Amino acid sequence: MTSPLTLITGHSRGLGLAMTRQLLAAGHQVLGIARHPSGLAHPALTEWQADLADAAPVAHRLRAWLATHPADGGSALTLINNAGTLGALRPLADSPPEEVARALRVGLEAALLLTGAFIAGSQGHAGPRRVLNISSGLGRRAMAAQAPYCAAKAGIDHMSRAVALEAPGVAVVALAPGVFDTDMQRQLRGADPAAFPDQPQFARLATEGQLLSPEQAAARVLAYLDRPDFGREPVADVRDQP
Repeated sequence: MTSPLTLITGHSRGLGLAMTRQLLAAGHQVLGIARHPSGLAHPALTEWQADLADAAPVAHRLRAWLATHPADGGSALTLINNAGTLGALRPLADSPPEEVARALRVGLEAALLLTGAFIAGSQGHAGPRRVLNISSGLGRRAMAAQAPYCAAKAGIDHMSRAVALEAPGVAVVALAPGVFDTDMQRQLRGADPAAFPDQPQFARLATEGQLLSPEQAAARVLAYLDRPDFGREPVADVRDQP
């Protein structure tokens, strides 16, 4: 059996970078897709530099690339749709259309296109196939001043349910990773409370020490990915018990 192969978007910083480091340390071959290089130097890491606001060319490339990686004796093949963008904290009515479109393209459209390409391009794979879509509690609980992000994550959840129905040979989960300290968290707690009513809640998470590090969050997400019941529920939270 060869090494597991994991494809991950948004691998160059935050949770994506932490997951990439841990996957490489665990012996995975990794294909990372992001706008910027990760800065990691590892023989098992391949990087594609791409803007997922224009994901169609990346999806075509991915499907063709997977066709050159035939069934390999049963190792796992996994896609992690991790890329997303928070955007400015402001009401939808005050948001430039281009900003809203970008948030939905990166946060939802890219995941749809890459998931379709992954499933189509890996049909000859002999081992287990898994799709892990990084979701958020904000896809399940609305937040003012972030309608595009909430919409993208809610879409991630429901598209995961739909894909699980149409591709029973692929384990699909939209997973909320819990709260951890990232650029997004710093943006939320540093916002103007007048424009972002939930700012005190996010500031309190930091002052009360309730935020995990990206490395801790990555370890929990990857542990969930390796659960034997992964895919039983297409929408889940990392804190769910087996």
